[in-house]
Amino acid sequence: MKSAVETLNPTRVRLSIEVPFEELKDSLDAAYKKINQQVTVKGFRKGKIPARVIDQRFGRGAVLEEAVNDALPKFYTEAVNEAEIDVLGQPEVDITELKDGETLNFTAEVDIRPSLEIPDYSGIEVEVDAVEVTDEDVEKSVEQLRERFASTSPVERAAEDGDVVTIDLQAKVEGEVLEDGVAEGVSYTIGSGELLDGIDDAVKGLSAGEEATFTSELKGGSAAGKEAEVTVKVTQVAARELPELDDEFAQLASEFDTLDELKADSRKRLENMKQYDQATQAQERVLEKLLELVEVPVPEKLLEDEINTRKHNLEHHQLGQMGLDLEKYLEIQGKTAEEFDAETEEAAVKGIKTQFVLDELVKQEKLNVNQEELTEHLMRRAASSGMSPDQFAQAVVEGGQVPLLVGEVARGKALAVVVEAATVKDTNGEIVDLDDEDEVEQAADVAAEATEADATEADATEAEAEKTEG
Repeated sequence: MKSAVETLNPTRVRLSIEVPFEELKDSLDAAYKKINQQVTVKGFRKGKIPARVIDQRFGRGAVLEEAVNDALPKFYTEAVNEAEIDVLGQPEVDITELKDGETLNFTAEVDIRPSLEIPDYSGIEVEVDAVEVTDEDVEKSVEQLRERFASTSPVERAAEDGDVVTIDLQAKVEGEVLEDGVAEGVSYTIGSGELLDGIDDAVKGLSAGEEATFTSELKGGSAAGKEAEVTVKVTQVAARELPELDDEFAQLASEFDTLDELKADSRKRLENMKQYDQATQAQERVLEKLLELVEVPVPEKLLEDEINTRKHNLEHHQLGQMGLDLEKYLEIQGKTAEEFDAETEEAAVKGIKTQFVLDELVKQEKLNVNQEELTEHLMRRAASSGMSPDQFAQAVVEGGQVPLLVGEVARGKALAVVVEAATVKDTNGEIVDLDDEDEVEQAADVAAEATEADATEADATEAEAEKTEG
């Protein structure tokens, strides 16, 4: 076999491959054997039909076609390995010449991973938010904890802001009660914004046994996007009573003996959260700066496939679970279809560039992933997916996704190397030290988020839709 490579552009090549006919012998033998098992010829046992009879009865062309289909992948792979190119996706194969007993010539056009030049990245500088926890932040955190330990008691009066009401709901569209538009015994805190738009104004001022009707647009369920006439009946009004902020509350709500100790712990937790957010922000901004430094050609077919994948995941997985279609999603987001397409393409381009650049850094820095790092990453991914580590590991192995996880960790390590070399300052002008044992895992998350379909906006839409289901 002989092969040659022609570069069509920085991300696509054409392989021209010549195969002497004698190298097709194994494939021809396999073709005759396969056809033998599929056909019946009178006077011959199944599987024992001579090759000349198969040629006479079914045509030599059928045998050649079967043999070539069997041989092409093998010779293509040999040519790729010989040329030492990193191919992306499936090739477009064209048989240019097939002479029985003489030669097989074919070409294969395929996208390749572009050759990248990673410049010196040690001069990257980024600014991140300073880690500052105010007394107000601590008070808000403690107040949220206090809210969780609030008690309620029924009252004989009209409902007010902050009360917990028990309500029955009935939604009608065009005069017809929806099958999924009836709910009884729903507990709702007035002012929480967790149900339908307009419900707060409707229930305020109602006492137990009274009802009101209002109009609201449904953002979930069978009639999502339609105006509904909603009848709400209050069956109970309960006042919320918050516990006193004192040492007794600290003992009730935590492992601490005093309120001061509880507040100190809240401050520490808030600081840790903001430090984590700061590190993530640093990694994201360093990644953006790194991508600006590298010229990355993007294969057209790969970009098209990535855009389609992102749209498919959003429409058929995320939005489908919410009972929304793309049109309604865009309406909630306040975007046009053109804006959505532009943003999807931008995210896809960034994802592809991120993967190419970080993969090149993995090779350049000779980074490896050990079993401990892979296991730790697997545990984190399992936790975020809501599966047990064993379940997630089984799904990864059965789906052949282990290389994907290895790639995520390796890219995280590559990004961590760049972040370590960069200068990171906070908004106060102070140098930020990101030397943290979780840095690689955070970087892996940042890199994975950049290279995967972004679910953030869809998650926000889901939260919005949940408020208006019914």
